[in-house]
Amino acid sequence: MPKIGFIGAGTVGTALAVRLREKGYRVIAVASRTRASAERLAGMVNDCKVHDNGQAVADMVEMVFITTPDDAIAKATAQVKWHSGQSVVHCSGAESVDILEPATKAGAKAGAFHPLQTFASVAYAIENIPGSTFALEAEEPLLSTLKEMAIALEGRWIELKPGDKVIYHTAAVFACNYLVALVKLATDLWQIIGVPTPEATQALLPLLKGTINNLGNVGLPHCLTGPIARGDLGTIRKHLTALKAKAPALLTTYQELGRQTIPIALAKGRIDEQEAKELWELLSH
Repeated sequence: MPKIGFIGAGTVGTALAVRLREKGYRVIAVASRTRASAERLAGMVNDCKVHDNGQAVADMVEMVFITTPDDAIAKATAQVKWHSGQSVVHCSGAESVDILEPATKAGAKAGAFHPLQTFASVAYAIENIPGSTFALEAEEPLLSTLKEMAIALEGRWIELKPGDKVIYHTAAVFACNYLVALVKLATDLWQIIGVPTPEATQALLPLLKGTINNLGNVGLPHCLTGPIARGDLGTIRKHLTALKAKAPALLTTYQELGRQTIPIALAKGRIDEQEAKELWELLSH
């Protein structure tokens, strides 16, 4: 196994370093913008030493993970003198490997290794990595090495082609970040009926977990439930009337999400084309 170093010791870098070390990878060097974060990572990874800069890390290892914020990846890469035989890997969800051009020009191999996961803290990141899917971008033989790492971390992998990264990451934002936004909108509605946000969140969590379970166990489109899945025009009319009266700012969001849900209901087979047309008309006025 190659000796591994990290440039950047934030949430993702620390979690990956910890999990890779647990799986037997030799994580031996780290540098970060703040020494405190580097020391935190090193304190969680046996035999990992803190260095003052990225060059010192690169001089010690065969594989370097650049786990800085996305905006700092290019600068961190350009500050190091790379050489052939090294591998440089970033963990950005939106950036492709071309951001590592200073390394490839020097003969190093470049790759991307993005864990498709939500990391609210270092502790949760370490907990959530197993089972995650990793989006990989690299050429052989580095690609095979990254596949092996993903499997070692008890995860899956998908291989992305050049140009795929932004759409891939946009999808992740829909599934993760905008789910949070939708829950926020739901809890705002509950405040209208006198239920504060913390209580509303706890009340909605079993529903959210049940929905996620249905996605995993039943799958799309058959996991869809609710009034659009049933073609329940009467209930949707009541929703629209209530929103117009008490939360008009949410009306267009409800309508657009409803329209996006109609094809899922059609695919499930609980409504026909005529019912879909009626739903579309109702949600478009």
